[in-house]
Amino acid sequence: MNTSSANIAIDNAVEGMILACDLLDGGAVLLPAGATLSTASLNSLRRRGIEQLQVEVAEEPADQAAIQAERERRCQRLARLFRKNADIGASARLLERLQIYRMDA
Repeated sequence: MNTSSANIAIDNAVEGMILACDLLDGGAVLLPAGATLSTASLNSLRRRGIEQLQVEVAEEPADQAAIQAERERRCQRLARLFRKNADIGASARLLERLQIYRMDA
């Protein structure tokens, strides 16, 4: 899937949009590039006074191969996030559930 990025006002952002670059506040990363925006994250950003976001914009409809590649990218991201705790009880179960969810989404 080909994408470009666009700067938008936070009031125009909607759940499901994907950040095109790290969202920084005073040098601290609030959300990393590739993060999918949720209602909770948007509300939190508004409370922090964030006014602009740079989000990905799809340039053409995704085909099945692109959809599968995105699912795999998300699962790889989860594996990276859980790399230190992937085999510890509740963390392992959470990782497994998240991977199932990401593959179905």
